This record gives sequence, C-alpha cells and structure tokens, in this order.
Amino acid sequence: MNKLKMQSENLVDENVEKIAKLFPNCVTEGKDENGQVTKLVDFDLLKQELSKVVVDGNDERYTLNWAGKKQAILTANSPINATLRPCREESVDFDNTKNLYIEGDNLDVLKLLRETYLNKIKMIYIDPPYNTGNDFVYNDDFASSSDEYLQNSKSYDEDGNRMVQNLESNGRFHSDWLSMMYPRLKLARDLLTDDGCVAISLDDNEQSNLIKICDEIFGNRNRIAILKILSNPRGRQSSEFFAESGEYVTIYAKNANNVKVLGESLDDETIKTYNKTDEFGKRYRDMGLRKRGADSKREDSPTLYFPIYYNIQTKDISTTKKDGYIEIIPKLEDGSDGRWRWSKQKVEKDKSLLYCREVKRNNNFEYDIFEKSYLEKDSTTKSKDFWIEKEINYDRSSQELRELFDMRLFDYAKPLYLIKKLLNRIVENDKNTTILDFFSGSATTAHAVMQLNAEDGGNRKFIMVQLPEKCDEKSEAYKAGYKNICEIGKERIRRAGQKIAMDLAGQELTNRQQEIIDALNSNPDTIQAINNMRDKKIGESSGKCPIDIGFRVLKLDSSNMKDVYYSPSDTEQTNLLDLVSNIKEDRSPEDLLFQVMLDMGVILSSEIKTLDIKGKKVFNVNDGNLVCCFDENLTDEVVTEIAKMQPLYAVFRDSSMSSDSVAVNFDQIFDTYSPSTTRKII
Repeated sequence: MNKLKMQSENLVDENVEKIAKLFPNCVTEGKDENGQVTKLVDFDLLKQELSKVVVDGNDERYTLNWAGKKQAILTANSPINATLRPCREESVDFDNTKNLYIEGDNLDVLKLLRETYLNKIKMIYIDPPYNTGNDFVYNDDFASSSDEYLQNSKSYDEDGNRMVQNLESNGRFHSDWLSMMYPRLKLARDLLTDDGCVAISLDDNEQSNLIKICDEIFGNRNRIAILKILSNPRGRQSSEFFAESGEYVTIYAKNANNVKVLGESLDDETIKTYNKTDEFGKRYRDMGLRKRGADSKREDSPTLYFPIYYNIQTKDISTTKKDGYIEIIPKLEDGSDGRWRWSKQKVEKDKSLLYCREVKRNNNFEYDIFEKSYLEKDSTTKSKDFWIEKEINYDRSSQELRELFDMRLFDYAKPLYLIKKLLNRIVENDKNTTILDFFSGSATTAHAVMQLNAEDGGNRKFIMVQLPEKCDEKSEAYKAGYKNICEIGKERIRRAGQKIAMDLAGQELTNRQQEIIDALNSNPDTIQAINNMRDKKIGESSGKCPIDIGFRVLKLDSSNMKDVYYSPSDTEQTNLLDLVSNIKEDRSPEDLLFQVMLDMGVILSSEIKTLDIKGKKVFNVNDGNLVCCFDENLTDEVVTEIAKMQPLYAVFRDSSMSSDSVAVNFDQIFDTYSPSTTRKII
C-alpha cells in the first residue's frame, strides 16, 4: 500500500516537471540549501529557448514590479501541512447539503482546495479589502517555522489578529496589498473551469493595480469587462474633492474564447442587422473571424495567428494544409499580421458556423473568413447597456441585513441585486455549477445563490471562505453576541435559508389552494377528499425545502498528522515511545476522513455514509468511490467486508491491523474480492 502525502501540492515541483517535458535541456540536478539532490532550472537557457533573438542581459521591458513580488510568487507555490476539520454542530443539514462554509485564511484554504477543485469552479466573486488606509490586509509570513504554523493556521497572531491595518504612512502601502492579492488570484485561476470567470469588486484605490496583476495572471486578452457600478447616488461624503459615487466590478475569464455572458433582448435597430437567412430559414449576420480593434495584432495573442485553408469548390474550411485549398492569413488593414478571434480547436469544432467569401480590401479582392452570428443565439447573449439599466445602491445591502437580524451588523456588505446580476449573466447557462467567494464577509454571495435557485429552480452550490476576523467590541454585532465575521456570515445563511423556505412554502400553498378551488368548482362532491389531500400536502411543504439551504462548516487547522509523518528521519530515538501513533490525539476519524478527501481530490460536499462493520466505523464516500476505516485492531472479517464493497479507493491507518497475520492477508483479501481497488495508508 502506498502512503498518502497529506499535504497540499508543491507547485514548484509541478512546474519544474512541466518545463522538463517541454525543455529537458533546461533542467538539471543539483543540491538545495539542505544538501538534498533536487531538479534545478537553468533560467538563462530557458530564456533563450523562449526568445527569437539572442538573450543578453536584463533588457528593459513593460512589466509590473513591486517590493515583495518574488516572495508573493513563492508564497503561492509553497506547500502547507494543513487540513479542514468538519464542524457538525455549526452546520445546517450536514449530511445532505452540497454547500460549504470554510473558516480560515483564504490563501491556505485555496492551496488545500486546489487539487480537489482544479478546473471545477464556474464563477468566483470576491470583495477584497479596498486598501483605503483604514482597512486591513492579510499578514502573509511564510518564513515562519513549523512550530509556529499551528498558531498561524488558526488565523491569529499573538494579539489575536491574522490581518494588519495597512496605513497610508506605510512605505509598502501598495506593495503589501499587491503581495496579498497576487498569490490568491494566481491560485484562484487554477480553480476556474475553462469557461469560468472571476469578478472582483473594488474602488479607485487599487483598481489600476488590480488590472495590472490580473493582466499578468489571466492575460489581458481574457479581460471580459470593467464595469462601473453606481454604488451611492449621493456620493461618498468622505471624498476630499468630489462626492465619488462609483465602484468597479472587474471581470476576467480563464479563457475568453469559451465564455458566454448572457444579456438583455436586442433592440429593434440591432435586430435589423441580422439581414441574412440560412437554408433552414434562420436569420444571421456576418461577423469577421479576424479580430478588429484593440488587441488585434499578432503579438497580442500569438497562438491565434495561424493560416486557415479554404476549398473554393467544396466550400470546406480547415486548419490543416491540403492540396487544392487556398491559404487565408489574418491581416490587418495596413497589411501587418493580425489574429483570429477563435483558436484552431474552436475553428475545427464549430466550422459549420463559418464560411468564406471574397471581400474588397485596398482595391484588391481577397478571401476572408466570417462567422454566422445567429439572431436566436445573440438575442439572449448580447447586451451592451445592461449595467446602465439600474443603479445599484449599496445602502440597500444594510437594509437587507437589518431585515434578517433586526439590527445593523455590517457596514459594507454587497447588495443581493449585484451578485444575482453577475450570477445571471455568467452562470445562467449552467444552473448546476459551483460559485466560490473567498472574501465572504457577511455571506451575500451564499444568500444570492440560494435566492436565485429559489427563483429559477437552479441547483447552484456555493463555497464561502472567510477569516474569523474579530468584530469591534463596540459594534452592535459584538454586543449581540457575534464575536467574529464568520459568526455573522453563518447566521445570515441560516436566516436567509429559513426565509426562502418559508416563502417557497407559501407560494406552494397558494398554488395548491387554487387547484383545490378549481376542483371544487368542477365537482362539489369531493370536498372532504380534497380537504384531506390539502392538509397532507401542506404538512409536506412545510417540512422540507425544495432547494438546498444547508451548508457544511469546515475549519482550517494544522495537519491531523504529527511531524514524524512528514519527516520520520528527523525523529530522535528518545521520542519514539511518544509517537506510537502518527496521528494527533485530539483528532477524530471524521477529521482524518476530510484530510484524506482533500489529499485524494474528492469533492468536500460528497455524500458520506457511516457504516458499522463488525463494530468498526467505516466511511463510504460517494457510493464506493472512497471507503475509509481509521479504527484500530481490524480483523480479517472487517477487511473482507470492506473489500467486498469493491471501492475505487480504500484508506486505512498504518497501524490499524490487529495482528501481523491480518497485515499479511490484507493484499490477498483485496486481490480476491476487489483486485482493482487502490489501497492507501496514512
């Protein structure tokens, strides 16, 4: 059996392996600072491999740099020995819900989620600190020793704080904010689906810097929009010169070519431009496949510069050179190299939407490629003035919280309207997706997800991540018993879920009452039978909500495993008696299960069934995808029953077998009943 690593991925090692596959001559072996043999990258040689000219020295170039940028990159790539521990008592419907609420430093949490949720999140929305000089930034210090990690992983320093106030008098005022945001956005990008987007709320303080780091992390070609939101019609009275009234929502895609943002219906004038009809009678208009306007040069996106081949007789379009086909290159009006809007893969996949015709350019006729943009599709996906249709007054968000709590708890929450609009436009075409917010605050995003599901019958899930940042002891929230922001967020989800359930039950009851009235009018003799049916259905509707209003609470903590698990060679002989078990004494079997799920990439909202097999607790995750037993003194009978379940993966404790004979028989039992099961130990 192989041993699980029980720690987050080391992204440096992963990136070095990728480089080694592409440029094996650039990777060699050497010794690290500890004298251990490791793979090293020859960066000078790698620069030359990626350059068309001789690289000599550090040429001047356009780039964003700040004090601490290299450390920020190192921080994003550094592995951690940490876990997420379940907290049933603070959860709602723990065994059935697909939603997650995670307490802890979002950087550590993102590292833990990376392997499990890689390419699985459709939309990320965050409302990070604005860096106004009065708010806080995360104090990321990854130079701390392993002895200090437990304290850091609980998200508190010696004064009980994980965040520090970033005063404008600080010489690293902007640098500290950039160093906080860069690694988090870098990790967040990995979680997005290939058609996923991140939306970030911010004001003027760091908006320009945000665009620069997002251009670097996501690529400026994947910038979807920078939306100006009217957040306060009267303006902020704290503004020095003018009463500023706006903020921004900046949206980037992982791959803009795959994103479809829904919008409002087209106006009559726009509809008239769809002046062509295909053989099926569907209306469309021409859209040149050649990129026009900003970012249209070859160097703006080199991978989108390639020849397309066209057969004049058969009308076939291909990205592969063939006899009898003419070559079409994306050229700009001045004759320089341009680029296409689509990738090679998309051209081949959707070439039924493309056609070629002659156009006159610079007094010459030449062939060009066009997309058939259909009215039916565009009428539900295009809208230029969508965000101007209604101001988004942030004062409303305070009222929304007051309606739930009967007090003012949070000054800077985002309004439901804003988040619902973003969800509608970005994930409307996928009502069964997951939305992540790793600056969760008062949990507006969770509230919006549940509300939208209630309105359109969707099955969207949320993952909220929030540091248990202390509330001001003078605030109404603290006086009401909410000691930190997480307590406010969790209670908001509970109360919002209850309100949504009550509203849905009322709507259902009203519909059924009308059915009863209609039935009575048609057949008065069925009064008693219908009354009985009504009473039964009312009881059913009040007892169960048709949407998921629950959430699993998970809390960031240090690894369940003792230090000896990760570095057994460093353990002194005198400590061996204290380390009979490599698992910390205060950790439960369910704690171990969730760290194993993280390690093996199993979704944390997966269905978990607890079985009793011969007096031993056995976890069955996702109907046999993963089966774990962390009890000790396992017998042949217990191992046999687990093997008969034929799980995809089975995980046990290293010291769980009751005797040497059971350990010897273990593989033979699995080879007999479930030879394909992958067996692991911790």
